[in-house]
Amino acid sequence: MGLLSNIKDHFTNAEFTVAPNKKVKTVCADFKKAFGCTLAIYKGSVLADPEMTLAELNKRTTKDVKSKPNNELKIKASMKVGEVEKLFDQVYGLTVQIKDPKGKECVDNKLTIGQAARGESK
Repeated sequence: MGLLSNIKDHFTNAEFTVAPNKKVKTVCADFKKAFGCTLAIYKGSVLADPEMTLAELNKRTTKDVKSKPNNELKIKASMKVGEVEKLFDQVYGLTVQIKDPKGKECVDNKLTIGQAARGESK
């Protein structure tokens, strides 16, 4: 399952895009549909308001975010969990956690999103 699945991840959802004008609930639902994992988006240490857009949350951050308001993230199943979490922080100033498909436990940052979706562990 390992090598063949990892190769497939490079082509699966190659252009999953996170746009700043999307609501938190939409981004989370689309992520779940695309990758099978749960995405939790936080504002500070609490879950973000699901009705707010990423751009609205970005404006309320205390971090000095260097991105433009129209920046989009492109996420692939072959990307490591930790890498994706850092991208959300850099682009939108938001903390995210990628969790197992049931949304109960955080996934190891060293796994790819594809591996996490398949329930693999290192």
